Amino acid sequence: MSSIIQLLPDHVANQIAAGEVVQRPASVVKELLENAVDARATDIKLILKDAGKALVQVIDNGLGMSVTDARLCFERHATSKIRQAEDLFSLHTKGFRGEALASIAAIAHVEMKTKPDQEELGTHIIVEGSKFVSQDVAVLPKGTSFAVKNLFFNIPARRNFLKSDTVEYRHIIDEFQRVALAHPKIHFTFYHNGSEMFNLPPSTLRQRIVNVFSGKTNEKLVPVQEETEIVAIQGFVSKPEFAKKNRGEQFFFVNDRFIKSGYLHHAVMAAYDGILKDGAQPSYFLYLSVPPNTIDINIHPTKTEIKFDDEHALYAILRASIKHSLGQFNVAPVLDFDRDSNLDTPYHYKDLEGATPTIQVDGNFNPFSDDKPNKHFSNYKKPEPTANWESLYVGLKQDTDEIGHITFENEEVTSSLFNDEEVEHSVHKTYQIHKKYIVSSIKSGMVIVDQQRAHQRVLYEQFLVNMTVNQASSQQLLFPLNLFFSSSEMDLIAELQLSLMNTGFVFEENNTDHIVISGIPVNVTESEVSLVLEQLLSDLQDGIPESSFSQNDTIAKSMAKSLAVKTGTHLTEKEQENLVNGLFACKDPNVSPFHKPTFITIRVEDLDKKFAL
Repeated sequence: MSSIIQLLPDHVANQIAAGEVVQRPASVVKELLENAVDARATDIKLILKDAGKALVQVIDNGLGMSVTDARLCFERHATSKIRQAEDLFSLHTKGFRGEALASIAAIAHVEMKTKPDQEELGTHIIVEGSKFVSQDVAVLPKGTSFAVKNLFFNIPARRNFLKSDTVEYRHIIDEFQRVALAHPKIHFTFYHNGSEMFNLPPSTLRQRIVNVFSGKTNEKLVPVQEETEIVAIQGFVSKPEFAKKNRGEQFFFVNDRFIKSGYLHHAVMAAYDGILKDGAQPSYFLYLSVPPNTIDINIHPTKTEIKFDDEHALYAILRASIKHSLGQFNVAPVLDFDRDSNLDTPYHYKDLEGATPTIQVDGNFNPFSDDKPNKHFSNYKKPEPTANWESLYVGLKQDTDEIGHITFENEEVTSSLFNDEEVEHSVHKTYQIHKKYIVSSIKSGMVIVDQQRAHQRVLYEQFLVNMTVNQASSQQLLFPLNLFFSSSEMDLIAELQLSLMNTGFVFEENNTDHIVISGIPVNVTESEVSLVLEQLLSDLQDGIPESSFSQNDTIAKSMAKSLAVKTGTHLTEKEQENLVNGLFACKDPNVSPFHKPTFITIRVEDLDKKFAL
């Protein structure tokens, strides 16, 4: 029997490894940036074209490589970062598997230029699909330059699975921010299609966070610092009033490596327990330093998940340190919840001394004298004489008659409630149950409407009509609104600006870190504008639809979800009737924009069966 197990050729093995290492252009950016950091670079440039599909280039001023190392770095499992298996449990670098460059070279055109500081000449190598095309000597500056072109050129199926340039660019932004936040002492520059997107000079941790996310980031940061035998924690969390709907600005770094941990995220949320609105997410930038032998990094292909030796202790320390910081900076409430704030001493009374009260006595005062008291003691009031006390009852009978007359008139008014016209008017057409459902009678029985879903359907169709058919009307603001966002959120708003203008928003000014809105849709209040835009940005985390109709549909759904009346809101009878009438005037009243039923009907026959013996 012939053998059926064979060793795979190197180029096939590299393509299989590339499936784990390189999922999209952002994966290439991550690997190349981490290699530049491990090379002890102090200045790193990232250059992109077409969201990394045409070009991803990283230039650093690091150690560089010799001729031998330059050729060897493209081999599988070739690395300078570990020597033996025990080194896996004492890692101080980013990449250590030695698969990244081999995998990238298997599915792209790679051009590498490198020169160590002590050498006069450098090395220029071109690799296409794991095949070495050329290797030359060149005059180069110190450091390394990797240019990755035409990603997935030899795997068309993988290239077809890539998303739009907007989506791929956002993934690259995420990877760039993670590396830049982990290393504030390194100068990072980011170019996309010839435009400078980021220029982050070496700075402190707080300055790096502000430079990356711009806006009013500095105002919302609360420092966190704790040092124990298990872990040293430093970083920042946001104040509760700056919490958002999405989870975009949440970062954990363990030994300068970005990680994702639902367990640690739960610890942060536990620290905010009781001071956040439902569904709100705080921002946090937390840096944990632990002994390398207490974690296992090698449990996930992208190395974004880490296994800790003592997770429970880490959880408790993290929650306590954040809670302490929030209380220390008067963000969280004090422990004495029964304290009356009205009894607190005002700040401007702090250094004032209490005035000694003075007592004045009139020595000549005689209570039995008819003389008027001294004018200085104005509190004294001479009692009125009560000799004619019978006059107090004059007119009492007349007042009693008037009271009886008024009572009699009231009785006549109440008797008019029994008129047929009044009875018909007083009958309620709708009823609200548990501030969630609206019940209305129909000929065949009754209909029960979910008020939140019904309002979502009404608003959704209104927004769609405004954006596609009618010219949306706006209400002008007396004072324009200044809303601050991060750079990535500003890019999304810029792409959606035309669609938002069709709904009624009027943009007066667009800056790098904030927008100025001078007009808003008529059914949006000024206080709801930021909530609507935050919800919209949260819904578009996975990317903006390509077609304009899909964009309008997404915006209409998001705004309807933000502005719809919520469960638990009391509605007047008139509001209930308007909502029910508006729902059944819609083109598709049966389901909400999110394909959930808006109402159910119960027939009289069904009720009769419930009461049948």
